Amino acid sequence: MLADRAATVGKPPMIAGLAAAVALASATPAEPPAHPATTPIVTIAPVVAVDPIGELIRKTEDAAADAVDELEVKATLYYARIKGMSARDSLGCKLTPMRTVAVDPTIFPRHSVLFIKQTVGMRLPDGTVHDGYWYASDVGRAIKGLRVDLFTGVTARSMQAFQTLNLATISAVRVGAFEGCPSSRSPAPSSRQIAAAN
Repeated sequence: MLADRAATVGKPPMIAGLAAAVALASATPAEPPAHPATTPIVTIAPVVAVDPIGELIRKTEDAAADAVDELEVKATLYYARIKGMSARDSLGCKLTPMRTVAVDPTIFPRHSVLFIKQTVGMRLPDGTVHDGYWYASDVGRAIKGLRVDLFTGVTARSMQAFQTLNLATISAVRVGAFEGCPSSRSPAPSSRQIAAAN
């Protein structure tokens, strides 16, 4: 041990420290554990690449998908015979009276199914009663922010059903999504679909 100390005299402190550690490690023989059966086994987990940005994006998307926030929006109405109006929505699908809604896609993505509770009970063109579900399949230059534009039908007369509705503030909530083109049928799940899912 004195020989080891003498070997470190005059050397810089870091090298002297390393030399002392090496000498101590070589001077101490490894002893077997006293109780080999009770010695814990350490398992080293494989290294997994972490993508913090991707994880943040995934968590944000999950939170947004889980959020079912009801938004207060302003509604306007449009019909097919307005000058410059196309018979197709922004997806290229035929406009569906009392089902197609134009939205700002930054608020409600296209292909969303919206529930607008103020439209529940309104008369549909086929004489049935509206269930409040709308297809977000259209956009418009004037539809920005918290605003929606409800397609009512072919003529201005189709807007009569909305005369009692306060269009300045209605509630809209995204409740699902659809694929392809909207239909005149309700996107709400039937009682048979609900029972099959449970």
